[in-house]
Amino acid sequence: MAQSSDTVRGIEASDGILSALSHCKSCDNFGRIAENRLTVFCVEEVGMLTDVALKNLKPREKAYKVTDRDGLYVQVSTSGTLTFRLDYRLHGRRETLTLGKYGPSGLSLARAREATIDAKRAVFEGRSPAQEKQRDKRRIKEAKSFGEFGERWLVKAPMADSTRAMRRSIFERELLPVWKNRLLTEITPDDLRAHCGKIVDRGAPATAIHVRDILKQIYGFAILHGEKVANPADDVGPASIAKFVPKDRSLSPTEIRVMLKQLDHVATLPTIRLGMRLFLLTMVRKSELQDAVWDEVDFENAVWTIPKERMKRSKAHNVYLSQQCLDIMIALKTCAGNSRYLLPSRYDADAPMSRATFNRVTYAVVERAQKEGLPLEPFTVHDLRRTGSTLLNELGFNSDWIEKCLAHEDGRSSRGVYNKAEYEHQRRHMMQEWSDIIDAWVAGQKRVPVLIPPSMPMLVPDPAL
Repeated sequence: MAQSSDTVRGIEASDGILSALSHCKSCDNFGRIAENRLTVFCVEEVGMLTDVALKNLKPREKAYKVTDRDGLYVQVSTSGTLTFRLDYRLHGRRETLTLGKYGPSGLSLARAREATIDAKRAVFEGRSPAQEKQRDKRRIKEAKSFGEFGERWLVKAPMADSTRAMRRSIFERELLPVWKNRLLTEITPDDLRAHCGKIVDRGAPATAIHVRDILKQIYGFAILHGEKVANPADDVGPASIAKFVPKDRSLSPTEIRVMLKQLDHVATLPTIRLGMRLFLLTMVRKSELQDAVWDEVDFENAVWTIPKERMKRSKAHNVYLSQQCLDIMIALKTCAGNSRYLLPSRYDADAPMSRATFNRVTYAVVERAQKEGLPLEPFTVHDLRRTGSTLLNELGFNSDWIEKCLAHEDGRSSRGVYNKAEYEHQRRHMMQEWSDIIDAWVAGQKRVPVLIPPSMPMLVPDPAL
């Protein structure tokens, strides 16, 4: 339809057609005017907005709009901001959807037209695109971060106290520094895979597996509480992170000798060497030693009492210390300075040593032994605990004493229910024998163990009764 217009500005020639920006008297809009020798027509009439036209729209005293096709239009504010909008009717009511601002950091014209098509499809399906957008905005505004959900999961999810302590340690050390302030929607499977890969590369594959499992459980907790989000861990299988040999590794006496001799030659701290020996002599779990504090150690009575909060089965456990263990404890106390931890972090005396530290040492010991052509297969810190149990049983010590040293509580059998003995005297004897036997093996000597304490305490009734 022909329109009259003011004098055009910025005339461009293309195939005999002149196009320019002008003031259209008919619709009182600035817009693209296309003219040839016969007609002049308003682009707003036929829906042919272009980037050139959008860039040339100027602000006025009042906001105004310039229409495009399919119901899309641009509203020009008094400050010159261009905003794409769409009017539509749904269930007898009129609604307006704001698609976004035009510009390099906002929407392009092409993207606005695509969004218009998506919005119209929603309307056709009986959904309100405007309300859906507002819900999404509220969800983002009210969304809790990964760190917040992780903390809620650690507090509310059912798990043993010792497991909770281990998971909190991993969460605070491995997950929070990386993703604390990210929304759940902002962590992808690739993010998780890459992060676990870095942990594996530093020599802590077991920690990497725990990181993946903890993240999976945090997302499962969030989804259970109404979050509409995919779980990144579903696409990252444990086998893609690390693979482990079966958990039946036990070192032989020869391997113990090789391991302890090679330990003196690898590049590490004296406290780590002492810690490795203590794992073998006491048969405690890695977390039980690495989180140990000096308040738990009674030097006078030669006993280390691990509180129930740090034990796997939530029951306090006494570790009776041989003379060799006491010597190690004294050395560690000297190195620890004012730290409350037996094995403080190298960089922070108020924090325990990194979980990956001893893993790296085991790798270094095995690597050095194999370069020397010595018989030592790969092993883990937990294998030292299994080694103590296996060899003490093979040496002929009472299995009940050994199980008590390992803090294994059999609550399922009648024997486990009725046998409440702690065997303190017997365990003290056995642990001293174990330390002496290891010293003999390291020196290349044989030692016949004394299986029964020379003097067993006699159980007698109280004569006063």
